Amino acid sequence: MSVKKVTFLGLGVMGYPMAGHLQNAAFDVTVYNRTTSKAKSWQQQYGGNFAEDIAAAVSGADIVFMCVGNDNDVLAVAGTAIDNMAAGAVLVDHTTASADVARTLSQRCKEKSLGFLDAPVSGGQAGAENGQLTIMVGGDQAVFDRVQPVMDAYARHSQLLGDAGSGQLAKMMNQICIAGIVQGLSEALHFGQQAGLDCGAVIDVISKGAAQSWQMENRAQTMLEGKYDYGFAVDWMRKDLSIALDEARRNGSTLALTALVDQYYADVQKAGGGRWDTSSLLTRLSTS
Repeated sequence: MSVKKVTFLGLGVMGYPMAGHLQNAAFDVTVYNRTTSKAKSWQQQYGGNFAEDIAAAVSGADIVFMCVGNDNDVLAVAGTAIDNMAAGAVLVDHTTASADVARTLSQRCKEKSLGFLDAPVSGGQAGAENGQLTIMVGGDQAVFDRVQPVMDAYARHSQLLGDAGSGQLAKMMNQICIAGIVQGLSEALHFGQQAGLDCGAVIDVISKGAAQSWQMENRAQTMLEGKYDYGFAVDWMRKDLSIALDEARRNGSTLALTALVDQYYADVQKAGGGRWDTSSLLTRLSTS
């Protein structure tokens, strides 16, 4: 069945441009946001439709996308959506949440003859705005095959990784990797500054070798300039790391470095940097 009508629930820094890409790709898009004024602003910018409640927003939609805050938000929003979606429709959750929530929603959707995918994203605000997100997906192959061409409107790559919950587990791995990389980059820049090196020049060299990373390419210079008032917020990263650490306690894995970096982010929060970009780990270290 071809997809024509889609709904997007949640117009935060990620959802707002993602829904915009769907509208620009000529889908019939309806958006909902808890603050209606933001939904009205989205409509003024992109066209499309907005609804003042979730039930109206999802009515008749082939696919309902959502990107909200945390597990409780996901359960509340998805619960209302599921109760008002038509049989045969698909719910896609782009929120970074727990794998348990994904499995719960998958079961609820099956009981209502709905499809479900947990599909957290990576790429940050810039990736959402540029339509270059990476999407990690859990769910059934047939449902993924139906939804993937639609997600292509804002994704450079999406991949099914297993049953419901697999997308969220993969996102946890993603955040574990990022936490360690940002801390390593922060320590390297601190070391270079203390040694009196031209760190910009050093980064230009080592970014061409084995030390290269997305964080180095996109954040090293702004870290050296002390610019952190943008990007993926420390508050959000701590939420994500908390989910990963909880899952690790359940599955018996050891995340010593992740737990340590999580506490470093707590230091940044205490210093007033909860909304700073995650690269602000460098602020914990004295710089010259």
